[in-house]
This record gives sequence, C-alpha cells and structure tokens, in this order.
Amino acid sequence: MSDFEGCPGGAAATALPMLIVACAILVDADGRVLVATRPAGKHMAGLWEFPGGKVEPLESPEAALVRELREELGIETAESCLAPCGFASHAYPEAQLLLLAFAIRKWRGTPVAQEGQQLAWHAVSGLFRLDMPPADKPLLGQIAAIL
Repeated sequence: MSDFEGCPGGAAATALPMLIVACAILVDADGRVLVATRPAGKHMAGLWEFPGGKVEPLESPEAALVRELREELGIETAESCLAPCGFASHAYPEAQLLLLAFAIRKWRGTPVAQEGQQLAWHAVSGLFRLDMPPADKPLLGQIAAIL
C-alpha cells in the first residue's frame, strides 16, 4: 500500500496538450455567483459552468477573460477588477485543462447570454447542487472559502 492510496484523482495523466481557460466568478451585490449552461453543440452542453473561455496564444488570462465576458455576456470590466481566487486542473481525454478563476465584483452592463446559454445567479451554497463539468467542481470549495 502506497502512502498516496485513497488520494482523489486516481493515476497520473499521460502527457496531453495543455489548454488554459480563464473563468469569472461574477459576484453580485447580494453575494450570488453567475453561472451559465454550456451552449448546445459544445462538449458537455447543458452543464453549468462559470463564464469564460480559452486563453489564446500571446494573450494573458486576464485579457482573455475580459474579452470572453464581452463576447459571451455583453459586459465590460477591466483587468484591474479581476482578483485571482482559485484554480483547478483536470485531465480530459483530449487535453489537460488548467482553469484559472477570477472573482469580479465590478463590471459595466447587465449580463445577457450572447451564445444561447442559460444564465442563473446562485448563492454559493447552491452552486454545490449544480451539474457541472469535472474541471469546475474543485473550484466550489475555493469559492466558498473566499466569499
């Protein structure tokens, strides 16, 4: 029996391409967090996730998130409004996903789904009941600890 038996996550993943994704933990005045469903036609469509997206080559995670929030939700924020609040790593069959989470309390505009996804505001405790992709789930405890 090894010292690591029973640790979550199972066996180490084989070498996979790295996919870096930045996501927003948008927090409203009542302390609720915005989540969105993954749009139809995308991998894991219908599951709830934190808004955000892939970091493009030569783009910082902060710049990617500002861009993604404009594209996905039609809101504006500044990189200076993003506070790092957690990360998660998950090996999917096609790539190793590194999910970088940023808490955001200041933005301009009202979030409106731009890609056909559903949006919902939840108390932090309600997030634990949502059906989410495996990469998002480890963020829940981190979010609960800081909000």
